[in-house]
Amino acid sequence: MTTEAPSPQTLAALQAELATAHQQSAAMAAAQEDFLRGVAHDLRAPLRHVTSYGALVRELLQEQPPQVDEALGFLATMEASARRMALMIDGLQSIARAGRAPLRLQPLDLGAAVQQARAALGAAAEGPRWHVSPAMPAVQADSALFAQLLHQLLANALKFTRGAIQPCIAIDARAGGQGRVHISVQDNGAGFDGSRAQQIFGVFQRMHRESDFEGVGAGLALCQAIAQRHGATISATAAPGAGCRIGLDWPAAA
Repeated sequence: MTTEAPSPQTLAALQAELATAHQQSAAMAAAQEDFLRGVAHDLRAPLRHVTSYGALVRELLQEQPPQVDEALGFLATMEASARRMALMIDGLQSIARAGRAPLRLQPLDLGAAVQQARAALGAAAEGPRWHVSPAMPAVQADSALFAQLLHQLLANALKFTRGAIQPCIAIDARAGGQGRVHISVQDNGAGFDGSRAQQIFGVFQRMHRESDFEGVGAGLALCQAIAQRHGATISATAAPGAGCRIGLDWPAAA
């Protein structure tokens, strides 16, 4: 049984429809970018007022008798909330940009990418013991987005091992079947309830009190957005006091 090839007119019509779809998609992405930029700008304006006028009120209150201590405490809470909201806006923008950025895929040396991510963390990376597999397979990824992902994962591991007696971070990667690479970032830090592991990839989801560990819960949501752009998956396993392991199932280098 043979199938007739589409006519030139049919091919031309399909190509025109495809071009129109691409134009509509680009227009929607541009409109979304404009919307997010406008919202972020509008939200930052009242935040600047809260933080700047809060500082002025604090100066005035400090000149008054001691009974205003409670009011100063309220101001401190207000200022901390404003700073937190600014960080949340930054996190949302990073996630949105990662979802729209052009994807320039290329083979990446995973070992070199890990070294660069560690170097970017500066002196903070000198605290724990690092165990990095000496030979790791190359992956197929956008170098800028993959660098963001590694930075978030290593920064998280550093943060949550701060209270460990002998902080340790282990990074491993092995070739899997069907053109995949299995990457693991393991720490021996605070950990959390493993039954809630998949929740940590939600935007603004946190497993610890802010007073214990800083952050707004946007970093791992960004990692998931980057992984999804690459056709990869990300998962977590953890236990309280026994650290956390982040696993990535990533496309191998073509």
